[in-house]
Amino acid sequence: MTKEDEKYMRRCFQLAKMGLGYTAPNPMVGAVIVHNGRIIGEGYHRQWGGPHAEVNAVNSVREEDRPLLEESTIYVSLEPCSHWGKTPPCAQLLIDKKIPHVVVACGDPFPEVAGRGLQMLRDAGATVETGVLEEEGWELNRRFFTFHTQKRPYIILKWAQTSNGYMGTAEGKSIKISTPESSALVHQLRAQESGILVGTNTAVGDNPSLTVRDYFGKQPLRIAIDRHLRIPDCHHLLDGSVPTLIFCEELPTGTKENVNYVKAPFNAEGIDLQFVLTELYNQKVQSLIVEGGSSLLQSFIDKGLYDEMRVETNTTLSVENGIKAPNAHGVVVEQFAVGCNTIVRYRNK
Repeated sequence: MTKEDEKYMRRCFQLAKMGLGYTAPNPMVGAVIVHNGRIIGEGYHRQWGGPHAEVNAVNSVREEDRPLLEESTIYVSLEPCSHWGKTPPCAQLLIDKKIPHVVVACGDPFPEVAGRGLQMLRDAGATVETGVLEEEGWELNRRFFTFHTQKRPYIILKWAQTSNGYMGTAEGKSIKISTPESSALVHQLRAQESGILVGTNTAVGDNPSLTVRDYFGKQPLRIAIDRHLRIPDCHHLLDGSVPTLIFCEELPTGTKENVNYVKAPFNAEGIDLQFVLTELYNQKVQSLIVEGGSSLLQSFIDKGLYDEMRVETNTTLSVENGIKAPNAHGVVVEQFAVGCNTIVRYRNK
């Protein structure tokens, strides 16, 4: 791996990130085509169902540079696909264009690919190098890799707390902890992830919309656990404005527009979380924000079912007593201030 390889692969990562929030359940992928130290084409996967990064990179090459493809190197942040899906296989495109050198960050764990794209290229005579900035490539597509290797969504536990670690009052009422600026970041996070989950108490007591309003982007699937169907029909979650999924013990007799119900197993401790995650996996929900109350968050923590914690703390606000927030722990991967609030992102070890 050379410094040049690293430079062009990092450009692939930059391009790939432009698809964040739009490509799921596909991965984010960037591609750069280089001839004698000059980039002659580049592209990224813009949205699910659209052309892949390699296609957009090849199509971006100017007509006068097309003959140079047979002497070029293409850098791709993920193994080129080898199967027909929404689009033709990218490995075959590179073969057809006679691009002789292919440099890849990560292999693709998706069963329809899983090394077949690399083998196709090698069988066609291309020189293939893998593992260039592989860890950074995994970080880029951590949602996609977790989804396919662990057969569940990538899980982000998120909450806001006071300076002394409370989420709500002793009466069970929520506290205004976020600022307008940090709220916009919450909406940005929602736009980037596939689904957002709350428990019954949050759904009933707070009447959340769980939509993207202070940012731009797609709406996540709204998900609620409502064992006894306690959410009132007048609440936002049942307004039909955004696709919504409700896990309950017994299915309702009627139907509501844009609201689907799933009968789920419950016990004395609550819902079977593994059932929930399997159902979301089957519905291709690649990433999940858990925005529930303290008990729901703690149930995920107790079972080790999380990949990240994202904790916002209002450093100027405290309460004497109330609903205690879970104990945040893990490896700190990001920390920053938003006004008087701090946001810390932890990675599960």
